[in-house]
Amino acid sequence: MVDFTLPADLEDLRLRVKKFVADEIMPLEADPANFDDHEMIDEAVLAKVREKAKGEGLWAPQMPIDRGGLGLNTVGMAVFYEEAARSRFGPLTFNCSAPDDGNMILLDRVGREDQKDKWLQPIIDGKMRSSIVMTEPAPGSGSDPTMMLTRAERKGNDKWVINGRKWFITGAEGAEHFILLARTSDDKRRSLTTFLFHKDQPGWNIIRRIPIMGPEEHGGHCEIEFDGLEIDDENRLMEVGEGMKAVQIRLGVARLTHCMRWLGMSKRALEECLDYVKTRENFGATLADHEGVQWMIGDAAMDIEIGRLLTMKAAAKLDTGDRAQKEVSMAKIWVSEILHKTIATAIQLNGARGYSKDLPLEWMYRYAPQAKLVDGASEVHKMVVARNLLSDGMDFWSWS
Repeated sequence: MVDFTLPADLEDLRLRVKKFVADEIMPLEADPANFDDHEMIDEAVLAKVREKAKGEGLWAPQMPIDRGGLGLNTVGMAVFYEEAARSRFGPLTFNCSAPDDGNMILLDRVGREDQKDKWLQPIIDGKMRSSIVMTEPAPGSGSDPTMMLTRAERKGNDKWVINGRKWFITGAEGAEHFILLARTSDDKRRSLTTFLFHKDQPGWNIIRRIPIMGPEEHGGHCEIEFDGLEIDDENRLMEVGEGMKAVQIRLGVARLTHCMRWLGMSKRALEECLDYVKTRENFGATLADHEGVQWMIGDAAMDIEIGRLLTMKAAAKLDTGDRAQKEVSMAKIWVSEILHKTIATAIQLNGARGYSKDLPLEWMYRYAPQAKLVDGASEVHKMVVARNLLSDGMDFWSWS
């Protein structure tokens, strides 16, 4: 029987996160001094509120308890992340923001214990940030990793030499630990391999931090060049030729955790207009009394709830060990689309103030378009859904 009632311990955790966000994080948004030059929380301010979160036992929800996390499964993460993302500063505060979130999950699932100690634990502890290095300028890989041009060539029996160029590498500026995907053969099935390297290793450099239209996560989106970076074979992640497997493990969950956070942001956007429409009078009635406004609010509420259901179904399926490919893709398509739509609705209902910097909505509006691009464009995910339907036929809608 399907039951959406949260277990008592998870509901208690949700309420604790909600209270911490309201009491400790959201007030920080009101002071421009708490923002850095890229419209994200200042590093010094972040360090202080992170210590408070650790003290409240609200840290690294996706990581194992024995490594300092909360040990939540994917369903638990969906509950936690949605509440955390009520504030744009929330996911960073709790150490569940991209790209560290997906990188930690990948390292925890496939890394050797010595690799976890060296490469994962400092990220969990919040001592350093990470970045995953995948996408390339044309004609290299974007949504299709098999087009990758960056190569890793063997040097003797214990080293690899990396040459190539990557771009739109999120969080690269300031990151210390990197997960790199490179071509190691021309075998169509096993052409890619995953490696780990540290920022201080020679043979690579950040060419530029790419300017974008919206606010940025810490570290921005960078273009990177590799010119003879040497990586010891012991810092290879998984087996040679298993790079695509690593990509699927990381992105399967990371796409869904994006949805969890975007749902929290969508709810906050709607929250920013509800009190206003209840009290603002126009043509002899409050805005909320007008039927047209009710349609807009009702559509937004329904869109968010559909996104929550899609996300939770995908999360539950991932927790069974299923890849949940079509479920994750459907959630990613829907939630990325309604994020922008909901924010636009909230701005419209707030009138001129919605377009101003008095509210967080204009920040969200500039942030939202990337949702339809990151971790696979919406069109790519629609192809995934269509291929599953064509393959499964009417069993596509199975309840199992």
